[in-house]
Order: sequence, then C-alpha cells, then structure tokens
Amino acid sequence: MTTTKRNIFIAAAVVLLCLLGAGIYKGLRHYHYTRSNLLSLDGEEHGYYVYPDTPLDSVFARVLRDYSLRSNYAFRKDLVRSQIREAKPGYYKFPAEMGNRTLFMRLRQGEQTPVKIRFNYGVRTNEHLAGRLAKQLLTDSASIIALLQDDAFLSKYEMNTETARCLFMPDTYEVYWTMTAEQLFDRMYRDYRRFWNEKRRAQAEALGLTPQQAYTLASIVASETTNPQEWPIIAGLYLNRIRIGMHMQACPTAVYATRQFAARRVTHAMTQYKSPYNTYINPGLPPGPIRVTPANVIDSTLHATRSKYLYMCANPDFSGTHIFSESFGKHAATARQYQRELNKRRIRR
Repeated sequence: MTTTKRNIFIAAAVVLLCLLGAGIYKGLRHYHYTRSNLLSLDGEEHGYYVYPDTPLDSVFARVLRDYSLRSNYAFRKDLVRSQIREAKPGYYKFPAEMGNRTLFMRLRQGEQTPVKIRFNYGVRTNEHLAGRLAKQLLTDSASIIALLQDDAFLSKYEMNTETARCLFMPDTYEVYWTMTAEQLFDRMYRDYRRFWNEKRRAQAEALGLTPQQAYTLASIVASETTNPQEWPIIAGLYLNRIRIGMHMQACPTAVYATRQFAARRVTHAMTQYKSPYNTYINPGLPPGPIRVTPANVIDSTLHATRSKYLYMCANPDFSGTHIFSESFGKHAATARQYQRELNKRRIRR
C-alpha cells in the first residue's frame, strides 16, 4: 500500500472513529437526558414537598440523597440546557429511574403529583376542620377559617357561615398540594353537587328538608351512634318530634353548644346552655351541622324509618345501642335505669 493510500485509509478511519465516538456521545447524552441518569438507591420512587422560595440547590441536594447519578457531567450539562432557575412549589413524586429531563422539567413547569387528603367524621368545628386540612396542604388554616366565616364568599355555594361545613364530607380526595383555600372550596362544591343529585334532593324534599338541613340532621344522627342499623330510626324519631312541634332535645347538640366534647354525661346545666345549636331550648334543627358527616349516614337519614317513636335512651347495658319508645312513661323508666347505671359506674360528667 502506498503512503498516499495509507494516509487516506488512516484519515478515513479517524473520521469514522470520530463519527462513532460522536454518535456514542450523543446517544449517551440523549439516554441520560430522556431515559436514565438518576437511579433510586433503594429502588423505590420518592416524593418531595417543595415550599415557596426553596433554593434550587436545596431541592437537588434532597433528591441526590435518595438517587445516584450515572453521569454527574450529564447532570450538570443538562441543568444548564434546561435553563431552570427555580423550582415551582408543589409536591413531586419521581420514579425509581429517570432521565435528567424528568427532574428538571417537572420542577421548572410545576408538573405536580396529586396528594391525597383525608378527614373523618370526628371533625366538629370550623377550627378543627381548617387545622386538619391545613396540615395536608400548603395553604394555612387561617385562610380556610376566613372563608368559612365569609357569608359573601359562601353565597356562591348556596351556603352561609353556619352551613359551610355541609360542603365537606369525610372521604379521601386527590388534589394538588399547592391549591389555594378558594380552590379547595371549589373542589368540595363540585363533589357536593355531584352527591346532591336530583334523586337525593327529591328524597330530602319528601322529608321536608333542604340538603343542608338533611346534612345537619345526619350530623346529629352520626353523633348519637356509630350503629348503622339505628341511623334511619333515629332520623325518623327526630323528624317525628319536629313535625309535632316538640323540641328535638338532642344531647349531641348540647355537647356541641358547650364544646364539652369529652363529656360522657349530659348535665342539666348543659341542656340549658344558651346557644342556637342547643335543641333543648330551641325548636327545630340547629342552624348548621355539628360535625362533618359521612355520605352513608346522610343516605340513611334520607331513608328515615317511618315509626311513632318520640323517645330514645341509651341502652343501660352500655352496648352502644338505644331503646326507642312511643310513650314518655316507658322512656322515663328506661332513663331512670340508665341514670342508675351511670351512677353505679361513677360517671358524673
């Protein structure tokens, strides 16, 4: 082979090697950018809450405690390429293996992962509800309470300060962690409208109730017992009282009015406490619910049992059930037996 041919061959080989190297380089860069450069150390996905004004370096430091890098060089180059200057607030869950683009673009564009928020029927007051929600969202409890007390704001949801908790039914909801208090109310109202469909509204109307009144009655029923079999019976009993103009005299309303939620015994002083929520001294339903109430209790209330019951008393055997009566005489006898059992067990309050 002549010198000229040899030089041409070498030059061609060098070019091919350069092209091959460039191809491999570009392939790796593309792979690291789009497919895989961050590997979870434990093989699991990881989630991060990014608060407003969190420095980008701080976010990356947290991520890199859980992920290793195939190429630190690719990470730095792609970071410049992404032009990310800050991470938008939010909750982000990343897969166990991901390319640089997934990390950078989600943080840059705010492509959040929904979070699940929960609250149960143990929530009684506006403050309790706001506190429970604020612990699971970026918004603060003061913002939620302010809206719960704003009649002008609540009017667009057909609510007022007293009925606002009717928007909230215990469940698990998927939302974005950064949603504002206003967005939270919008979300709850959509679910409220979905629940109160034409059929349920008709059932409430047949009982002489609005949806808010049905929810309020259900909140009292839920406070009386956790026994599902008794829910429609108790609902029917209270409706009987309301129809004949008798005070409801529901012990849970006296407890709510006095805020003595730990009370095991309702005293005479509690039943005489002045409050619009105390049904011992006020006729009809209270102005709003006394706790957030599950859908199944509301449905049981809408299917209130038709009976002649006007009285009920906790079962003296402390089984959590009630004894229902049509006459005051029978009720009084049961009540005396229950009071004796309370005294026997030294339950004074």
